[in-house]
Amino acid sequence: MCGIVAAVAARNIVPVLVEGLKKLEYRGYDSAGIALLNPALTRLRSIGRVAELAVQAAGQTAQIGIAHTRWATHGVPSERNAHPHVSGGTGGGNGAPFPLAVVHNGIIENYAEIKQELVTAGYVFSSDTDTEVIAHLVQETLKTSADLFTAVQRATRRLVGAYAIAVLCENTERIVVARQGAPLLLGIGTDGNYAASDAAALLQVTRRMVYLEEGDVAELSRDGYRIVGVGGTTPTMGVGGTTPTKVGASVGNNWTAAHVPVERPIHESTLSADAVELGDYRHYMQKEIFEQPQALAATLEMIGGAHVLSPNLFGVTAPELLADVNSVLIIACGTSYHAGLVARYWIEQMAGLSCTVEVASEYRYRVSVPDAAQLVVAISQSGETADTLASIKHAKALGMTKTLAICNVPESAIVRECALRFLTRAGPEIGVASTKAFTTQLATLFLLAATLAKQAGRLTPEQESGYLTALRHLPVAVQKVLALEPGIAAWAKLFADKRHALFLGRGPHYPIALEGALKLKEISYIHAEAYPAGELKHGPLALVDRDMPVISVAPNDALLEKLKSNLKEVAARGGELYVFADADSAVEAEPGLHILRLPEHYGVLSPVLHVVPLQLLAYHAALVKGTDVDKPRNLAKSVTVE
Repeated sequence: MCGIVAAVAARNIVPVLVEGLKKLEYRGYDSAGIALLNPALTRLRSIGRVAELAVQAAGQTAQIGIAHTRWATHGVPSERNAHPHVSGGTGGGNGAPFPLAVVHNGIIENYAEIKQELVTAGYVFSSDTDTEVIAHLVQETLKTSADLFTAVQRATRRLVGAYAIAVLCENTERIVVARQGAPLLLGIGTDGNYAASDAAALLQVTRRMVYLEEGDVAELSRDGYRIVGVGGTTPTMGVGGTTPTKVGASVGNNWTAAHVPVERPIHESTLSADAVELGDYRHYMQKEIFEQPQALAATLEMIGGAHVLSPNLFGVTAPELLADVNSVLIIACGTSYHAGLVARYWIEQMAGLSCTVEVASEYRYRVSVPDAAQLVVAISQSGETADTLASIKHAKALGMTKTLAICNVPESAIVRECALRFLTRAGPEIGVASTKAFTTQLATLFLLAATLAKQAGRLTPEQESGYLTALRHLPVAVQKVLALEPGIAAWAKLFADKRHALFLGRGPHYPIALEGALKLKEISYIHAEAYPAGELKHGPLALVDRDMPVISVAPNDALLEKLKSNLKEVAARGGELYVFADADSAVEAEPGLHILRLPEHYGVLSPVLHVVPLQLLAYHAALVKGTDVDKPRNLAKSVTVE
């Protein structure tokens, strides 16, 4: 959940590092820091945003450096806990001659054990982080290693947990990076080489990217790079393996035998630099809400001229893999989990298959009943969500190999882990509160439900044609909903000063209510909860009064009359109702009941349309309250730690 940028080039790389951090600030913004070789090791750190660090870095020049923007895990946000962490020289080491610096994304689970060994060996710690352990461990390993590249390979064998790291040392004009369980890629430039957590940080210097795989260690110089990957038969060093080599003990060649030279393909990024720029919008969230028609059109482009649905949409092996699926398990977190909840209604209704939706952080820690014929679907915007990735690995370990990734990032870990994939072509999503990723996930999940229905022989040609037509029209329908923004902004002013809000929905619109509540609490800090409207009388109705606005999604579907009765229950208790209804819904405005009508009823795809006004409502409530829309407190975009 932190951002890393590293550079070694025949140019001043300080502006590159600072600009890269700005592009990665969505990954964390508690503090920021930079380490440069010019030629001595220089470290700059600041609490808060990258803009503060940029002021310190103004006028600095260097051709080698690493930089970091932090989302705090171990240790409170402070300058002493900000990365980079150093060892040797100014770093509080035990007399090592050459200072080195480390930046890190992830969590080292066995840091306390290693820290105790390092303290015994004479190292002094100046922070509360797990990352400082890496700096001192590499420094200690350098005493018996030929160079920094070898030392990092050996040191990472001791680490248990998730990490992406970049290391530089004062006596070498090279940078060493490594990854395990956290994303990291290389940028291959004409004047040097780079590394970052996300391609968006490197578009300023190159489009040629190399995606590192699990366990890779790479060395970057101005003229080239080399990568070693996990291989060989070296005993596992650390928790769960053989007795780890203690700090200060002699270490044999078995350390380096665990890595072998590898080649990773170079990918030409198709990401536009404009795609990660704010442009004329006030916030990224606003930009991404209004990009939803284009994002949906891009995601559904492959069915643009199709007359039939094909399982090949999900991969060349999909026809065989999906042929004998007997049920579906969806694994996701946060907003992606809400998309899965909507999909459950579609899959069970259309395909007649039992569908279970699991919160990823819970699934892998409970005893479940594996089913080799079950399709396991992982949903993630980033494709690096730690709990979702671990859950897919857990399911596969149980023999559930029919796996499908629905993701927005082509080379992400979850995509590589799954047998099948469908890429939601939403483009970069920078705002922490997910919007266009959610609606493109819904469109993809509807495609999946319809495809499974066809596989099961439950889809008539007329239904198939109708679904394809509705999907192709979806971008236009969403564009019409966006025109409601002025009325939604007016509503936001009416309850932005409230402390609590209640969201109601029924059927597949209950998860949409959940998503609306999540958006409101994420960026406006108004406490919001969502319930199935029929559950009002089972407890939540006790909370309803004029100080608690109630927001309801009211599509013109089979449950509308039931929902209208639930709304009457709220009105009878003096609650203030805000209802998003379809144009033909028989719900009328009255005192205490405000209505905004969507332009059209969209049948089974209605959830895709009804979430858009809830996104706008949260956005405008946050504007009224003056909160930081794109960077809400305590949150980060890509959750790569458990």
